[in-house]
Amino acid sequence: QVQLVESGGGSVQSGGSLTLSCAASGFVFSLYGARWYRQAPGKEGVLVAQISSTGAGTSYADSVKGRFTISRDNFKKTVQLQMESLSPEDTGVYYCYSWFGSQQYWGQGTQVTVSS
Repeated sequence: QVQLVESGGGSVQSGGSLTLSCAASGFVFSLYGARWYRQAPGKEGVLVAQISSTGAGTSYADSVKGRFTISRDNFKKTVQLQMESLSPEDTGVYYCYSWFGSQQYWGQGTQVTVSS
């Protein structure tokens, strides 16, 4: 069964840090690129960070550059998002997404709430 399961969300104060993790199963994760999206209440989802299948290539939304780091461990089949210097604008549900060609999978999301 294909699954992407996020964990690590929670509530923090502005300036705090969180690390999200996404565990993949049921497919050859090492072939798939991975992304983290954020959906804030009442807003469309935005791409926060992306990493290539090998981990060699990463990209970030301008709003998180220098604060967030995406990484992956293909042996453990996980992708992480390390978030630092969090602000209330980072609040939302964070979704893990993985794709290879036309195959794409989504996690169920994990809530991140940053209070001022």
